[in-house]
Amino acid sequence: MELIVALGIGMLTGSGVWLLLRPRTFEVIVGLSLLTYAVNIFIFSTGGLRSGALPVLERGVAGDLAQHADPVPQALVLTAIVISFATTALFLVLLLALRGLTGTDHVDGREREE
Repeated sequence: MELIVALGIGMLTGSGVWLLLRPRTFEVIVGLSLLTYAVNIFIFSTGGLRSGALPVLERGVAGDLAQHADPVPQALVLTAIVISFATTALFLVLLLALRGLTGTDHVDGREREE
């Protein structure tokens, strides 16, 4: 299971970096989104991958915290999702404003000369 998660994080990170290096602004925004997904999955996986364990402690039974997932990375990921959503919305507004001002969606504002 850890290998699958590591490969997924690696694929998202590689795809995000590749899209960040593209000349179009929409591809840059998608690349940033993929990178935030990769970071969120990485942070979430640091809390521990547990299968078959109870999500909460039972009443009247002494619980062992080693058998449960850490809630702090889950809270961090939830916060990061909200921040990345707001950042993506801001970048989309900037993309539309830049497209209206320059007439192109290249990062540097110029079409490629051939």
